[in-house]
Amino acid sequence: MTAKEIARRIEAALPGARAEVSGEDAHFSAVVTAPAFAGRSRVEQHKMIYDLFRDEMAREAIHALALRTSVPSGG
Repeated sequence: MTAKEIARRIEAALPGARAEVSGEDAHFSAVVTAPAFAGRSRVEQHKMIYDLFRDEMAREAIHALALRTSVPSGG
């Protein structure tokens, strides 16, 4: 799995989301801004992302995915 594939999947799953993903060799970092995070705790926000990659994480196609999540400002 590539950083671009991870970003595309996040953006497809969360309408209006913007994902910047970096990394390789199954170790990735992502900064995700999404309206869907509004009113949710940081733990809930991260769970929303991790749930998208449950299968990949189980077979270690993604070994580590560090997240920074936020709600878009001004809207």
